[in-house]
Amino acid sequence: MESNFSYKRIMLKLSGEALKGSRCHGYEPAALQEVVARIKQIRDKGIEVAVVVGAGNLWRGNMGTGMDRVNADYMGMLATAMNAIAIKEFLNQDGIPAEVYSAINMAPAIKLFDREAAMNSLAAGKIVIFAGGSGSPFFTTDTAAVLKALETGCEIVLKATKVDGIYSADPFKDPGAVRFERISFDEALQKNLKVMDAAAFSLCRDNGLHIGVLNFSDPEALEKLLKNDTSSGTIVS
Repeated sequence: MESNFSYKRIMLKLSGEALKGSRCHGYEPAALQEVVARIKQIRDKGIEVAVVVGAGNLWRGNMGTGMDRVNADYMGMLATAMNAIAIKEFLNQDGIPAEVYSAINMAPAIKLFDREAAMNSLAAGKIVIFAGGSGSPFFTTDTAAVLKALETGCEIVLKATKVDGIYSADPFKDPGAVRFERISFDEALQKNLKVMDAAAFSLCRDNGLHIGVLNFSDPEALEKLLKNDTSSGTIVS
């Protein structure tokens, strides 16, 4: 790996919306190809990449139906499995080996999560995609990403968003919002910044797992942040 990279093994947290592109829902091939291009860009530098993807392109909670929260969350877990398989398929088409592991039993479509197997896959240069969230309802995919990052020895969780980092307010609504390049966990709490959900943020803080926030549509942002260049993102540590 190039010596100017600060992290050897990373967790990339993608939203399901990253897969739908310009469509209202579902998948757009160009969007999936863009996801693959970003992953390939850093994998080719020798960085080991784990991925957790949300389900917002397919399912968004109970969507006002009044459905039981537990059942709605399980439906979301199933949707993340579909997204994980889609990303694996597009990675494979580009010649990039990938494995999908699920927190809930989905055999034979997806292997059940095995920590040792997942870590061996990462060490072998495969992209490892985790599906099924945390395996339990009431937890977001942010928390699932952090849990799997901790279990597999990742050094940073990179949250791919539509903005170039963490701001003091919503930059789409407040033109005076200030972007932070680096911020501590304590300062983020004091300023009540919504970096991740509370459970995910606390796990990162308590275990010293860095958080990176970047604009995934910027082709240079991911590589820059992994070099500790915060001109296109924010690092919480």
